[in-house]
Amino acid sequence: MPVRVFVAGGTGWAGAALCKGIIAHEGMVLAGALSRTHAGKNLADILELDGGNYPVYADVEIAVAKTDFDVFVEYTKPDAARKNVLTALKNGRHVVIGTSGLTSQDFDEIHATALQHNCSVLAAGNFALTAVLLQKFAEMAARYITDFEIIDYAHESKVDAPSGTARELAHRLSNVQESRIHVSEKDLIGPKESRGARLKGVQVHSLRLPGYIISVESIFGMKDERLVIRHEAGASAEPYVKGALLAIEKAGTFNGLRRGLDSIIES
Repeated sequence: MPVRVFVAGGTGWAGAALCKGIIAHEGMVLAGALSRTHAGKNLADILELDGGNYPVYADVEIAVAKTDFDVFVEYTKPDAARKNVLTALKNGRHVVIGTSGLTSQDFDEIHATALQHNCSVLAAGNFALTAVLLQKFAEMAARYITDFEIIDYAHESKVDAPSGTARELAHRLSNVQESRIHVSEKDLIGPKESRGARLKGVQVHSLRLPGYIISVESIFGMKDERLVIRHEAGASAEPYVKGALLAIEKAGTFNGLRRGLDSIIES
């Protein structure tokens, strides 16, 4: 039986590319999409696809009630993502999260809800292979170097800061060890915000400028030497599609929340 997939944010930049990838995948069926601005329409018309009927809904509760699907993919906005994910889980659907901006508290609630309803959730700040490798290499470096910080780059209109990619990286590095601070916040001279934010014990800086899509780098410093590990994304959503399809394939093979694409690649 093919996996039936519903995509929240199916008309967006990443969601639209994923929908096309699902339709082309022999083992998957696109069940529908969530989009407030295109509700009531056929996604095939919106994305200029050849044939097919893929209903678009405005509300997640209506979508769950009217659509039969196995996996809910979340690719909307941070202010809607939490409700969408929890609603899907409470209705027994597995979830893949690609949306940025969810907090540690959100993930704690999502994990508990997934366990309660015997569902799986895979949350990845970034589904691109190079981003996964950045995280792995940075974790290796953090075992040996105590001085490190993260710089997060994105386009000027991105509302969440840090990005999901940077949040995920900070979370993972903090599990290795917290970065060392040489001058405490109370001893700083000048605007304290200029030193960025302390996230999970790791210093993070977010830049929002035209010319960037998504980029993140982890910088490690030692006396007379420095290591920089950087991921850069281009304008195409293609790098994220393969990783998201893999996450969908793995849905239902575990219970609760897992973070990072490599958590299922290596399982």
